[in-house]
Formats: sequence, C-alpha cells, structure tokens
Amino acid sequence: MKQFIFIIAALLGIGCMLNAQQTVGVTTDSLRIERNGEYIVVDMNMGLSPLEVDINRAVLLTPRFVCATDTLELPSIGVYGRQRYYYYVRNGESMLSGAKEMSFKARSKPSDVAYHAIIPYYGWMNGAALELYRSDYGCCNTLLAECVEPLGGYMEVLPLSPQLLYVYPQAEAVKSRSLSGSAFIDFPVNKTVIYPEYRRNTHELGKIQASIDSVRNDKDITITSVWLKGYASPESPYSHNRDLAIGRTAALKHYINQLYHFKDSVIITDYEPEDWAGLRRYVEKTNLAHRAEILDMIDSNLEPDTKEAKIKRTYPEEYRFLLQNCYPALRHTDYRIDYVIRSFSDVEEIKRVMRVQPQKLSLNEFYLVARTYEPGSVEFNDVFETAVRMYPDDETANLNAANSAMQRKDFESAKRYLFKAGDSSQAVYTRGAHAFLIEDYDNARRFLNDAKAMGVEQADIILIEIDKIEKAKNNLLIH
Repeated sequence: MKQFIFIIAALLGIGCMLNAQQTVGVTTDSLRIERNGEYIVVDMNMGLSPLEVDINRAVLLTPRFVCATDTLELPSIGVYGRQRYYYYVRNGESMLSGAKEMSFKARSKPSDVAYHAIIPYYGWMNGAALELYRSDYGCCNTLLAECVEPLGGYMEVLPLSPQLLYVYPQAEAVKSRSLSGSAFIDFPVNKTVIYPEYRRNTHELGKIQASIDSVRNDKDITITSVWLKGYASPESPYSHNRDLAIGRTAALKHYINQLYHFKDSVIITDYEPEDWAGLRRYVEKTNLAHRAEILDMIDSNLEPDTKEAKIKRTYPEEYRFLLQNCYPALRHTDYRIDYVIRSFSDVEEIKRVMRVQPQKLSLNEFYLVARTYEPGSVEFNDVFETAVRMYPDDETANLNAANSAMQRKDFESAKRYLFKAGDSSQAVYTRGAHAFLIEDYDNARRFLNDAKAMGVEQADIILIEIDKIEKAKNNLLIH
C-alpha cells in the first residue's frame, strides 16, 4: 500500500517540518504527519524546559485532532509536581490520562521529548486542526486551568480523478452484417455437377447450410444476399478452368436454391478461373528450396498458362509438391451471407438480447443500456466489456472499454484496449489520463498536450495537477 505524507496547512502544504514555536508553556518543532492506510502517525519534538509546575500541581499536554463535529485526543504527556507524582504512585493508580501517558516528575523532566503516536485514521480528519491542549490540575484531580494553542491543520490532498470521456456511438441506419467462409466441394474430374455424398461434400455443403440456417430462422434477421465465388486450380488450361469455375459456382447456386427457394436476386455468383493469390499465400509460408524464385514467377506479368508451365518446367520437384499439397485447396468456393438485423430501441429488450445474443446489438444500442447504470458499477462495466468482445477491432468500442477499465482501476486491460482505440482527440486524451493514473507523468504530459492542442479542454485540468505534484516533490527534496 502506498504511504501518503501530508504536512500541516499552516505551512501552505509545502514544507516538511514545523518551525519551532512556543505554545502553552512548551516548544514544539519538527512536526510530521504521515498517513499509511488505516492509520495516521504524528511525530514532533516537544521542548519541556520552559515548563514550570508547582509542587502540588500537574500539567497534562494533549495533542488532539479537532473539527466542527469530532475530536480525537492523542496520548498525553504529563508533568507532575513532587506531591502530585507520589500521590499517584502511592495509590497505585494510572496517571491523569491513563496507562498510555508519558509521565515525568517536574524536577527530573527531560529537556526534550520525541513525541510519537499512532492512531486510527478517520475520514473527518481530512481538514481537521491539530492543536495542543494544556490542562492544569490540583489535588483531588481538580481542573484548575486550561488553554489551547494550534499546531496547524491536517489536509490530505486527494488524488485527482480524471474525467473519462466516453464516446457516444452513432446509430446505424441499417444494421448490416455478414457471415463468410470457404467450402471445398469435390467434383469428379472435369464435371460441374454436385454430388452431395461424394468424398467430403456432405461436410462442406453442411458448412454453408449451417451459416444460412443460423440467421435464416431468426425473426430479427432478414437475409439480403448469398454471395458465391468459385475458384479452380492452375494445372489445366486457363480457358478450361474458367468454364469449370463458372459451371461449379452455378451448380452450387442451384443446389442452395433447391434447399431454400430464395428469390433469383438473392444469390449472387462470381468466379475466378485460377486462385493464384491462394497459391502465393501457401508458397510464402513454405520452406521450399526455390521459394523466392517461385514467388517471383507467381508475381510476374506472364499469362497464367505460361506462368504455370514455367514453374512446372523449372522446378519440377517443387511443382509436384504443390500439385499434391496445395492445388486441391485452391479448388474452393468462397461464400458470404449478408443480412440485416432489426434495430432495438426499448432498453429492457436490449438488456434481454444482450444476455443471450449480444452479437445482434449495435454499439449504439450497447451505449443506450450503459446509460441506465451507475458509472463504474458492475453492470455498467459489463456492457462495455461485452461490446468490445462483439466489436474487437472497433475504435469506439475499445476506447469506451478502456475508460471502463480505468474506472475500475484495471490499468493493464485499459492499456490493451487503448492500443486499438485509434487517434481521435478523445483517444489521445484517454492515453494521457491513463499515463497520469499510473504515475507516468512524462507520457501523460505528451499525450495531454497533444489532446489540448486538439481541443480537449479536460486535458488542461490534469496538466495543472501534474505541475502541482511535481512541484510538491521538488519541495520535499529541497527540505
């Protein structure tokens, strides 16, 4: 736990020690107040030399914290005349203020006493006065006189909590979404007819059906298009591969239409005779002996048939490897199901959807829910955490999640989200606020000055606070 050291307000909150002063017949100096968690420590030097006490009297010196509504006394120092001292000793009693009292006979009292007290800390002490209360007693514990003089005021400077700038996401006019994937449907050589039971076709066709079914049966979703694009591998003449790609894509469209009876305009087809981009990605990840040379041939401006023949002729062994291990995967169909999700405006309905199908919600709808919760509450934070899971690469989602993480003091998560929060003025400011909270003041200044230049007024508040902190540190070092 961090230790907080706060100095009396009489010293303008800057110095470390109280200069020596005469108070209620004694001198006090070197006052220091330290708070460590749930306790507060008071240290000072108390000079007793000037204090005179009659033979039948006692003087009790009691430091105490005082505010308008509360008072808390610290352990006392008692100085006793000869008769008063032996009265307590003979009767076996504790001294005037109890067992914790530091007690001395007047004639043998020390010149200086190092006063040290540890007491519980209470919130009301922030802003309370610290004073020294003197009470004089005669026989029978009769209070004869009392006086008070201030030692100063205790003021705990609470750390600044930067204002967090959550961004309100714009509502989407249409909540368009898509599901996509690739299916590797096997056709007999030179055929364009789909046989569902052929090789792995049951599984591959099932992937497309599962994607369509996942949205088609949802009352909140309307499918707007099913896009299909067929590819062939490069080992046959380009013109033949073009015909295969067109024919096989048309066959898949017919198969899907038989299952779902979509309107003709819903299924959109495209084709690419030879998947050279897929071949390049595969070669790039291999450790083939002539990997670089093969990549250069793939990237060349040669005609597809010439390019394929040159690779086969120049590097026959590696070509056979590609033919066996890569080419089958180049014969595939990419698919994408585009759909629209209806908008939600009722907050209670949005909450229900968030619990079971959060992927249906827009960022704006997540924000509508967040506004109904207390900032910093578990529910409030959960909204932004869920939103960023649904939109992991969205800058606004990451920025709001970073703010939420900072509010619950999860600075590591905040740092991770800020990495993907973009470079808007709010994101730059939030990076500065994050650096301030982890006491990285150099980076805090850099980000906050940039944010200030971008028009974020809140940045100036933190910059002023950093100046105060660094000034106080410098003064502590000087003293």
